[in-house]
Amino acid sequence: MDLVQIGREAKAAARHLARLSRAEKDAALLALADALMAHQDAILAANAADLEAARAAGTNAALLDRMLLTPARLAAIAADTRSVADLPDPVGEIFDSAELPNGLRLHKRRTPIGVIGVIYEARPNVTVDIAALCLKAGSAAILRGGSDIRQSVAAITSAMSSALSQCGLPAAAVQSLTDPDRELVRGLLRLDQYVDMIIPRGGGGLHRFCLENSTIPVITGGIGVCHIFADASADLERAVPLIFNAKVQRPSVCNALDTLLVQREVAADLLPRVAAALCPAGVELRCDAESLAILAAAPGAESWKVVPATPDDFGTEFMALILSIRVVDGLDMALDHIAAYGTHSDAILTSDAAAADRFVREVDSAAVFVNASTRFNDGGQFGLGAEVAVSTQKLHARGPMGLKELTTYKWVALGDYSVRA
Repeated sequence: MDLVQIGREAKAAARHLARLSRAEKDAALLALADALMAHQDAILAANAADLEAARAAGTNAALLDRMLLTPARLAAIAADTRSVADLPDPVGEIFDSAELPNGLRLHKRRTPIGVIGVIYEARPNVTVDIAALCLKAGSAAILRGGSDIRQSVAAITSAMSSALSQCGLPAAAVQSLTDPDRELVRGLLRLDQYVDMIIPRGGGGLHRFCLENSTIPVITGGIGVCHIFADASADLERAVPLIFNAKVQRPSVCNALDTLLVQREVAADLLPRVAAALCPAGVELRCDAESLAILAAAPGAESWKVVPATPDDFGTEFMALILSIRVVDGLDMALDHIAAYGTHSDAILTSDAAAADRFVREVDSAAVFVNASTRFNDGGQFGLGAEVAVSTQKLHARGPMGLKELTTYKWVALGDYSVRA
């Protein structure tokens, strides 16, 4: 694949997209959704071939499920694409207006980023999610899915290209690198003449590889250790189902709970309740010495999977039914712990308004919650409609990245043949 040609065509497509009206972009999104259904047989056949190869290679059941497309899942992807068309268009928004003493009328105008490269793993639905969001935000996309879904990605991209062409838009607005050669990823990361932003979606190894090899700005995120701190004033009865939701509802995602911190005054009461709720759901508890002693003495302990924690269990993103537990003196110790390990989603359970306020001010993570599950750190849950990623860095975007985060802005100065004195 000729990366330079791909980049050149994407850049030209981005210029075309930047001048589209909302109506034109929304029409293209609806056409894209229709094309997915029209090409359903080809897409599902390609996906079946990917799955057959993955099974032969010994891929585990969880990953196979992430790869799988069914008629129902494809219909849901198409529905999500139509939902993006319903979202407000951020491009062209004017904000921070001012009239200056020198006579200039100044404002910021929201504009597309240009060309966005997205590298992701075995989730064929991401191909459509990213394409739809980039299109709505007026940017072209160069996509690189995992090699294990390359046939699915090729079929989906072909369907989307046909829809774009039917709408009079350049097919190069959405391109996918389906050649399995890994050097294409390294080449994409250095295509800075044409690509304006790189977004990796996957494990920590992928993020680290992009950071170390890219000459293009990289938005990192989606990885991080999530904490809940239950202080002495927490409503313990209501805390248990919240902790259960944060850990068990979907343990393999980035906003699932990894570490529970409990203030000593309530540890003996709360921890057995947590174990009684989580362990029957298959959760393994990795406990510090104090929490281990509490749980070992609790009724029903013989049926719970409770083991001593190692130092590595604090600071690990498990993405599995594993929860580390630590008893802390209070808010200061909890804040110190989260400062050492947190970046993504961290919560406090409390009835103390001052403690909640201090937690919000001092926890330096992408999203901070008071009496709410960490599972809410999601673009759809935050009312953004959709998300391209969750950023844990601090520049340009932080937290769930929706349409507005896929734009930048330019300064616009309006004068009357003004000259600088």
